[in-house]
Amino acid sequence: MERTTLRRIRKRKADNKLYLCAPVNALVEGIYEQNIPFYEIKKHGDFGLGTFNDLDGEMMMFDGTVYRIGSDGRANQITDDEACTPFSCVTFFQPSSEDELDEELSYADFMNWVKELMPSPNLFYAFRVTGEFAYVKTRSVPKQENYRPLVEVAKEQPTFEFENVSGMMVGFFTPAFVPSLNVPGIHLHFLTEDRTSGGHLLECCPRKVKVELQYLYTVEVSLPSNLDYLTWDFQRDIGKDLDKAEK
Repeated sequence: MERTTLRRIRKRKADNKLYLCAPVNALVEGIYEQNIPFYEIKKHGDFGLGTFNDLDGEMMMFDGTVYRIGSDGRANQITDDEACTPFSCVTFFQPSSEDELDEELSYADFMNWVKELMPSPNLFYAFRVTGEFAYVKTRSVPKQENYRPLVEVAKEQPTFEFENVSGMMVGFFTPAFVPSLNVPGIHLHFLTEDRTSGGHLLECCPRKVKVELQYLYTVEVSLPSNLDYLTWDFQRDIGKDLDKAEK
């Protein structure tokens, strides 16, 4: 089948910035309570993903609205004073390019196509994917006690499957050279068009989608000041654990 795409490239915005409220290595090691309020997160972005204190659901934010997708796969809108986060990754979304795909692809082919849209593997990018999907598979981990490694939690993750569904994905690409800051590669969260279900993306088969891509040239990381973080030994290589936990 001949692939049909349409691309629009917009003017580069030099002030595009990625904000991390904490490095992801703390989450991988099991530090699930940083007590960072979402009103603080929203000072740095209106678009992004993350999780909640005690790993209590997948977080997804777009247009400044925060959604929590619980371990039952159901999505709920969260107000600024309802919850805190130990890890969130956000930006003010200003897409640099827009591409449309009018063909059903396997997950592997879709990921390869998205990677081809990025001019370099050594930058950060934000993605917004909207449209129709033949299949989507997601997960959301259940609420956890502090200090249990993320790779152990992921073994018990409930998964959810959707067929012939419309919705949105938000996420980021992180270069391979900074795995302690953010999840390397493409990391996406999904929300159905009616905003009732979703989760961390494990697999999908897009049918007709629009992919908006933002180049991110600056990264800002806030380091936590709580005792757990300040006294933890982060010398362990978390690469394998992170790969298992996120895929």
